[in-house]
Amino acid sequence: MSANLTLLTPSEYNRTLMMKKDKCDKYDYLVSAVCGVIGGLMDIFLVGTPAKSHLGNWTDTQTNNAVISFAKTLGWKPKAEITSDRAIDFLQKKFVVNYDQQGSRWAEGVENMTMSNHHMMSLGHSPDIVGLFFSILNQFTSTSSFISNGRIVTVNTRTFELQGSNFITKILCGVVNWFGHLMSDVAGSSGAVTRGSGIVIPFFELFGLFNFVKFGRYKEDLATIAVKVFESGYDFRFGLAMGIPVVVTECLIRLFWSMRRHFQYGYPIRDCIPSMNHDTLRVMLIIGNGTLCVIDGFDALIRSGGNMVEFFLHLNLIAWFRFIFLVLKEVFLTLQIGLFLQKNIECYRRMNQALLEYMQQLEKIDISAFRAETEIYNQLISDFEKAETPQQLNQMLLSAYERLGLTKPWEGDFKQHMRNKNTRLVFE
Repeated sequence: MSANLTLLTPSEYNRTLMMKKDKCDKYDYLVSAVCGVIGGLMDIFLVGTPAKSHLGNWTDTQTNNAVISFAKTLGWKPKAEITSDRAIDFLQKKFVVNYDQQGSRWAEGVENMTMSNHHMMSLGHSPDIVGLFFSILNQFTSTSSFISNGRIVTVNTRTFELQGSNFITKILCGVVNWFGHLMSDVAGSSGAVTRGSGIVIPFFELFGLFNFVKFGRYKEDLATIAVKVFESGYDFRFGLAMGIPVVVTECLIRLFWSMRRHFQYGYPIRDCIPSMNHDTLRVMLIIGNGTLCVIDGFDALIRSGGNMVEFFLHLNLIAWFRFIFLVLKEVFLTLQIGLFLQKNIECYRRMNQALLEYMQQLEKIDISAFRAETEIYNQLISDFEKAETPQQLNQMLLSAYERLGLTKPWEGDFKQHMRNKNTRLVFE
């Protein structure tokens, strides 16, 4: 068995990728812009604002269904009509936390906190690494952490004891409790009359620290504007709705890129899988997302009429974050910051794929036949060790040739063959 595998060293592979430059043409630019326009129109007419959003209504429904399914998975068996309110009530009782104060009167030093904004001001309610950190910290220390007036405020709460027999299990229980409580809040509270206040978009709570930047005709700081925007329904559910135009734009661009490489340029399917290692795809994604953001920005500017809260309500932060991320990544790649590490990772992935193919070839070997053949060789070696004279060893070697069905590299008598200068030993 043989495997024809050509593996490049990391440095060789890096040089190959860095020397190869993909360039966009006018069709790439045109299609990218069109995909961005499609995403922008979806954002204007289907996303809109939390109060008037077709996609927002759909994501609200899907979130409610997810909460109901999660509650059923944990053993919820409703005796009456199955609704998200009852599922939320079940989860809130199952995943109790000590940092769920719903107003300023229960949290000394925290100003202007109400039931409609406490999920943003309470750091433990954030569905990101910041929220996880403060949730574990608050559960271990029986405290609550909030953002108030641009600073982090910590207040003592009732004594809270995490389940678990040791530190590690307590950490795991704290993580589970954090996630379960988020699931109980993501669709709003069980007693909400309207849509209810969900949880924030990941890292949106950090806007609460920016109380030193003033905007708009009323000169409100960014922290105050962010809280008002959240109170108007700009939560995690609406973030899912805002992400749909971004996903559609990127999927259309990636589909066009793959199809053109395969059908026009003749690349095999495995080389048409969208990868950020290709310059053309990165540039196309930047153009597409940039077009979406320009349309979204102009729409928000026109509809807001100078009101910063309305401006942010119409602004698709998911699209802007994605666009900024793509631009910064391209800048870093252009400056070759992090390029070596990225290409090495890709190289090791390819090496791993080659090793997997090699293992698949090894699995095709007939193990039974291999063992039987090995047993024959072991028996021959054992017999050779019993030879007492060179003549016996020679006879054993000749017998082994016949037993294994091997062709001898000489003809006739060995000594006569070797005396003839015109003959050669031929090994097959």
